[in-house]
Amino acid sequence: MIPTKQRRRAPLMMATCGLLVLAACDEPLDFDLRGLGGGFSTAPAVQNATADRPQPDDRGVISYPNYQVAVAERGDTLSDVATRVGLPPDELARFNGVGPDVPLRAGEVIALPRRVSEPSPATGAVGTGPIQPGAVDVTTLAGNAIDNAAPTPVAQTPGSIPQPQTGEEPVRHRVERGETAFTIARLYQVPVKSLAEWNGLSADFAVREGQFLLIPVARAPAPSRADDSATTAPGTGSPTPLPPSSAQPLPDDDTAAPTEEPTTPQEPVADVGQTSAPASATAMALPLQGSIIRDYAKGRNEGIDIQAAPGSTVSAAADGTVAAITESAEGVPIIVVRHPDNLLTVYANVADVSVAKGDSVSRGQSIAKLRDTADTAYLHFEVRDGFDSVNPNRFFE
Repeated sequence: MIPTKQRRRAPLMMATCGLLVLAACDEPLDFDLRGLGGGFSTAPAVQNATADRPQPDDRGVISYPNYQVAVAERGDTLSDVATRVGLPPDELARFNGVGPDVPLRAGEVIALPRRVSEPSPATGAVGTGPIQPGAVDVTTLAGNAIDNAAPTPVAQTPGSIPQPQTGEEPVRHRVERGETAFTIARLYQVPVKSLAEWNGLSADFAVREGQFLLIPVARAPAPSRADDSATTAPGTGSPTPLPPSSAQPLPDDDTAAPTEEPTTPQEPVADVGQTSAPASATAMALPLQGSIIRDYAKGRNEGIDIQAAPGSTVSAAADGTVAAITESAEGVPIIVVRHPDNLLTVYANVADVSVAKGDSVSRGQSIAKLRDTADTAYLHFEVRDGFDSVNPNRFFE
């Protein structure tokens, strides 16, 4: 059983991912893409490789820790899906904004308003329970052949224990008025073809207002190896090595007359094949006066959780511009502020937002209030350097 606080925290953290992947671009970006004007290049999105959608069980159910979906079969209506998963058709129809007798496309994803019985071998699944992040055994990842190999189904022998599916829980996006598959794909920096494949969209990529879409997750990158430190990014070329004599003059002969002026020490040569950390970090203040109840842990908690009394003031951690104001799947506001040096700060689990997208904010300026929750009230706060989360504690003065 997942603790209540953890169930509440996970959707807030995951809902920020789609906004943050756009941070690596240099020019200003329209994060929520309302009123998008002019053309745009989809080349960066096409370059992002995505994983295959997990296989549903015999009912069509795919289960994650924070939500479940059902995948329609050819010829299904919403009533057919409701019957298979054991939910009232009207309830399922209201939640998805479509009539119970409307024909569905094969592979179309239907969001479930509440949890049904978990997939298990009895329902045609390979394991029992929701899909969970899996631990990586680095010994199985050595070599390019293994890095690039397609997943191979595990053969089950009589009496063996079925291996459950593992994988990242995707962001669940609810389509708003004016959005298209193309703007949503650009928002999350995924290929529109992958978005269509994951959600069973038709050839014209049509989506409807109120529809839930699963955002394809990125395919796991190849593991880094010990000898990769000198490898440059694809397409950038290799740095030309400097001859030894150009980096430092040859030592003087012992018999040579001493020079009148001492030799000026040479600056170390930069390794152009590596991405360097910013020379100076943006100084930040705690966005909420309280106690840190959950610290940063890469891959487990991409920020820090700060506990305080409900209604406490949430402030901007540093000077910047409000890049986006959006909501989690549960309708909880999330604020993203852009700062110099390609840094972003994220404020989740807030209420009474007092700023708007495009506003300039100063350090310590009130931007929202801490949301009142049934259990512990906390702010989930992240700092992002481009695509990557970084430890917020290194920025606090």
